[in-house]
Amino acid sequence: MTIGEKMHQTLASLESAAANLKTFSLDTQDQTAKQMFASYSQQLEDICKGLRGRVNYIEQQEPQYKVLQPQQKQQ
Repeated sequence: MTIGEKMHQTLASLESAAANLKTFSLDTQDQTAKQMFASYSQQLEDICKGLRGRVNYIEQQEPQYKVLQPQQKQQ
């Protein structure tokens, strides 16, 4: 697995975790838990933005790390 693939996998995992936390926030009636889940979700979304920027930078500097989209791999 290349560094590009690892970074994309990490980014996808973090985005999934942020979405789960947001769902927990929406699903709970406990206001303290709701705020906690929303805060954690926002923190992960901020981390994702930073990592996405780093992934984009690396892919511009080192094109061999660019991860092709599944439909592009088939062609």
